[in-house]
Amino acid sequence: MSPVDTFLAAVTTATIPGCTAWAEDAVLDATVPNWRMRRRGAERIRAEFAKWYADPGKFEELSRVAIEPGTELVRFMLTWTEHGVPHAAHQAHVIRMSADRIADHVVYCGGRWPAGLLAQMAEAADD
Repeated sequence: MSPVDTFLAAVTTATIPGCTAWAEDAVLDATVPNWRMRRRGAERIRAEFAKWYADPGKFEELSRVAIEPGTELVRFMLTWTEHGVPHAAHQAHVIRMSADRIADHVVYCGGRWPAGLLAQMAEAADD
């Protein structure tokens, strides 16, 4: 299984704390609503993502495109239930591998949306 496969499986099973996808010196660069953060090192990346992907979920949308050798663009819509409330998140990940681990992980996240906000977005959609 590739490091990206390992990461995606850990996202949907809420097993990020045990995920071995990242190199020990990997760097996470994440842009989230109103904030940008960097985390250096596999342990700090796991700690951050464990908060993001704390509940099992499923991909409503998932696309993966090789950008160049060793680099992949992953885009997904993840849904999960948190404290009984359905949620979703739309994210894009640019993942660069080195050897058999993720070396650089760039994330663009639109936010975490609870059911009420998802309903408002569906009502406002013009498709």
